[in-house]
Amino acid sequence: MTEIVRIAARGEGVAADGRHVALAAPGDRLADDGTIVPGPHHNPPPCRHYPECGGCQLQHLDDASWSAFITDRIGSALAAHGLATTIRAPALSPPRTRRRATLHVEPAGRIGFTAARSHQIVDLHECHVMAPELFALVRPLKRLLPGFKAKRRLDVHLTLADQGVDVLVKGVAPDGLAHHDALTAFAQAHPVARIAFDDGLGPETHWEPEPVTITLGGVAVPLPPAAFLQATVEGEATLVAAVREALGDATIAADLFAGLGTFALSLPGRVYAAEGARDAIMALKAAAGRAQRPVFTEHRDLFRRPLTTAELDRFDAIVIDPPRAGARDQMAQLATSTTPVVAYVSCNPSTFASDAQRLCEGGYALDWVQPVGQFRWSTHVELAARFSRSPS
Repeated sequence: MTEIVRIAARGEGVAADGRHVALAAPGDRLADDGTIVPGPHHNPPPCRHYPECGGCQLQHLDDASWSAFITDRIGSALAAHGLATTIRAPALSPPRTRRRATLHVEPAGRIGFTAARSHQIVDLHECHVMAPELFALVRPLKRLLPGFKAKRRLDVHLTLADQGVDVLVKGVAPDGLAHHDALTAFAQAHPVARIAFDDGLGPETHWEPEPVTITLGGVAVPLPPAAFLQATVEGEATLVAAVREALGDATIAADLFAGLGTFALSLPGRVYAAEGARDAIMALKAAAGRAQRPVFTEHRDLFRRPLTTAELDRFDAIVIDPPRAGARDQMAQLATSTTPVVAYVSCNPSTFASDAQRLCEGGYALDWVQPVGQFRWSTHVELAARFSRSPS
């Protein structure tokens, strides 16, 4: 029999002879007929929908092998660009802690995630990754939404806010008194902070008894519908701690791709925050002003108008948290700056490694990487890293 030695990027086990085997864990053995003989790292999947549901790819792994997978993804991406550094132990979020999720709803009523490598919806009867407050709305939404007679698939964005669950339904809008009565009854029966609908013209709120907020850095920030948040409170705390460690006692810092202020509101000293999404940066501006935090905000598209080297040189430290595609033009400016410290937060090891190479070629050193597993049992990998430039 052949042993499974590691997990590939998409979640398949890789045998010692190079074969890729679905649902295999490191330490499993592969019989000649293709049968998997479970090894010490093979866990019984807790969810009845696994592996059909595409929400999880790695429920058959224990935490040790999932951590090794995360570390290997980052190390391999760096090695492909000729880089290496200290990769710390991954911080793994527990089951049932994901505070945001997007579900899909068919006109016939099925609601859930799509099946693995398919557009078919898995009708959820249980979920071991979503926070209980989110999952508690799955059955009620299944009863509510078919009454809207949508002719196509709907997307439902659920976010756990300070006041309860924020619900945004995309693809349909209420029409008539019966719909509004049904929404009111639904909202009164369940811990819903807001219900909004977007039929293609932008979100329109239909229930919000008090302004919806999310607390970041001890500050209540207005939460736009379906705004980006780190997936779990635990993951956010690890990333914030890593960024604060990286920046040390910097007295003036820049937070690029600042979003709602996850990092800007958690940093000491003065902070310049730039973000291309208008609703997010306006929410951060309002929250920082009310809390009297020294955060200066700018609505700025960093893809079209990145900060120049001269602008970057004004700061003691830079925090950058770009989208999955990275930030090539902004990194080109950053690589030639004299800013002493850069904290890079990433949700894509490949683009992170490419950007890291650009920074290192510009004279920075990659000091360490802190991996984060926010998406339980997923192949999705996040990280925070510290770059430093020695004084010339």
